[in-house]
Amino acid sequence: MVRRRQRECVWIQCVALLCLADWSAAQIYYSVSEEVDKGTFVGYLTKDLNLNVHELESRGLRIVSGYSKSYFDVNVRTGLFYVVERIDREQLCPNTVKCSLNIQAILSNPVQLHRIEVNILDVNDNAPSFDEKLYTFNISESLSPGERYLIPIAIDADTGNNSVKSYMLSPNEHFSLDVQSGGEQSVSAELVLEKALDREKQAVIKLILTAVDGGKPPRSGTLQIVVNVIDVNDNTPTFSKPLYKVRVSENIEFGTTVIILNATDLDEGENGKIVYSFIKRGKVNPSDMFDINPDTGEITVKGNLNYEETPAYEIRVQATDQGTIPRSAHGKLLVEIMDVNDNSPEISVTSLTNPVKEDAEIETVVALITVTDADGGKNGITNCKLVGSVPFKLKYNYKNDYSLVVDGPLDRENVSQYNVTITATDEGTPPLSSTSVITVHVSDVNDNAPRFSGPVINCYVKENSPVGAVVYTMTALDPDIDENAKLTYSLVNRLSKSMSITSAVNVNSDTGEIVSLQSFNYEEVKTFQFKVQATDSGVPPLSSNVTVYVYILDENDNSPGILAPYSEHGSVNSENIPYSAEAGYFVAKIRAVDADSGYNALLSYHISEPKGTNLFRIGTSTGEIRTKRRMSDNDLKTHPLVVLVSDNGEPSLSATVSIDVVVVESTVEIKTQFRHVPVKEESFSDLHLYLLIAIASVSVIFLLSLISLIAVKCLRTEGTFNRYSPPIITTHPDGSWSCSKSTQQYDVCFSSDTLKSDVAVFPAPFPPVDAELISINEGDTFNRTQTLPNTEKVR
Repeated sequence: MVRRRQRECVWIQCVALLCLADWSAAQIYYSVSEEVDKGTFVGYLTKDLNLNVHELESRGLRIVSGYSKSYFDVNVRTGLFYVVERIDREQLCPNTVKCSLNIQAILSNPVQLHRIEVNILDVNDNAPSFDEKLYTFNISESLSPGERYLIPIAIDADTGNNSVKSYMLSPNEHFSLDVQSGGEQSVSAELVLEKALDREKQAVIKLILTAVDGGKPPRSGTLQIVVNVIDVNDNTPTFSKPLYKVRVSENIEFGTTVIILNATDLDEGENGKIVYSFIKRGKVNPSDMFDINPDTGEITVKGNLNYEETPAYEIRVQATDQGTIPRSAHGKLLVEIMDVNDNSPEISVTSLTNPVKEDAEIETVVALITVTDADGGKNGITNCKLVGSVPFKLKYNYKNDYSLVVDGPLDRENVSQYNVTITATDEGTPPLSSTSVITVHVSDVNDNAPRFSGPVINCYVKENSPVGAVVYTMTALDPDIDENAKLTYSLVNRLSKSMSITSAVNVNSDTGEIVSLQSFNYEEVKTFQFKVQATDSGVPPLSSNVTVYVYILDENDNSPGILAPYSEHGSVNSENIPYSAEAGYFVAKIRAVDADSGYNALLSYHISEPKGTNLFRIGTSTGEIRTKRRMSDNDLKTHPLVVLVSDNGEPSLSATVSIDVVVVESTVEIKTQFRHVPVKEESFSDLHLYLLIAIASVSVIFLLSLISLIAVKCLRTEGTFNRYSPPIITTHPDGSWSCSKSTQQYDVCFSSDTLKSDVAVFPAPFPPVDAELISINEGDTFNRTQTLPNTEKVR
């Protein structure tokens, strides 16, 4: 548009110049080829204008062009008309057959205007070209040969013979080129389908279309033709394998990929888009255990895979394309489940003998044991053993069957039940194990006799206890149980040397209580013995005996008795003492006895109700009455004394005797009380003989023992003597003395009476109780001394 406006302006100037000048014009024609070099000679203006060279310069020849560029100029000195700019015919005259440039040559003095027409000759400087570099055809593979397709034409800026004259197609087996020439009209071509297309073999066909012009040398241009073969759903999907096999471990996590199926369809687009799915066959639905991705064919785990339940899955899969009429293919997938050692052995116990008798023999079958493991292979091989030390063992029977048998002695009394621990371990990696505890009860057999706490039982009963009092309750233990431990008690020996046992005591057969059948008198019977038998209720019954010693305990039921010469009840006795008696003068001796024993027979003497001056005293243990001081003129002539004799029982019993002590001037008048003691004639009996022999024997044995003891101690070494303290002899106020050495002590008491010497020994006849007084001579009075361990008292 800008170039056109410039040309119009040039022509307007020329017209204005012509109007002012004289009109004189001429037409000159030249021809020149395009693309000639600058300075190329075109023609001689001096010749063509009939002018000489001097006129051209003098008249000022000018070349005026209406174009944007001055393509030509003239040499006024020579008159040569030549090219000064590159000439491009296709640019100056596009799409035209003839191309010429109109130029004005103007002379002055006078003004003359000459028209110069320069015909631009075409040269083959342009090759044919297509508007597009690539042209695409979409042709269905289902079309038949003979189909024709119009192809784009090539454009050549040159004209005439230099324009497009023919087309050529690159060699191929499917298409040919039909070129059509219309004379002066442009040349066209059509693409002809010679052979049916198959997209699956060649989806894209690339052709080269070449356009050739008529220039010399000829020029050509090319166009790439791309034939896209449009797919038709003429192919069925195909799996890469007819059978897929895959192995997965049981118990793998949900979502784990099992396999990715691969099915292909030679078609494309929707015809080649494959959708995967499971095929349900019968009651087996693969979707219960697996998921399949319909787009990718990826199969993942959905359920819990358990080798023990299903060792393998046979799955039918289907691949379907998305064509208008879908095509499908079927495949087979075999999923093998690999066993994992995920099951511990199971122990099944069948009890045969429970409880087991404690006298059961070795190899006695107690229970049958079966071990199973749901795993396979090594994971299912098990080994069974007992844990701990028990008198049982496992005996292998067959495969995984065992017997639990007795392997040692059983003793219910020591162990009444056994918790037998059985461990079963498989051979998997890592190994799994399980434990079962069998409680085996041991039943009782009557193999234990009742047992008493010891072979001898000592029991004590107070004299004068009421009839029916429980003397002792027998207790025997039987380690057995139930009927084997149910005990009954009975008396074995019913007669004793001194009495009938059945009349004295009775034993309750169920409770073992020994009940007195009579009231005992210590003064008559001090002890007796019998045997009690405890028998169980087993079959056969077992029994044991125990010797029962019954000791009668003394009660203070006897009052002291005053011996002669002061035994007359209610009488007043008198004794004479001289006025000149010194302090400590012997007046009289009161003697008394107590049928009881021990503390109950331990007597003490006291003067009660003294009248007058306090002149007399009495030995509390000896009963001797003596003066405290000499007589004085103020003293009474007659002194009545009341002597109280009391035992040491609870409560204490006592007796009294009254004595009048008369003070005389002369000793001739004194008559010893003992001279008036009536002598009681007694016959010497066999009993006295036996007593005498017994007393003599005991005395001899005692003396021999004492001598032996002293001899042994004297023979010991000095080092041995150092271990013991020296003997200590102690004199007591009442006239007795004691000898003690280390842990042994002997108390010997002698009476001051001139008629008789009394010796009393305090042993310990009853182990749990105090020592009793043993009287050698009937009627003697003794003090009770408590016996310490390893101590004897002699009085």
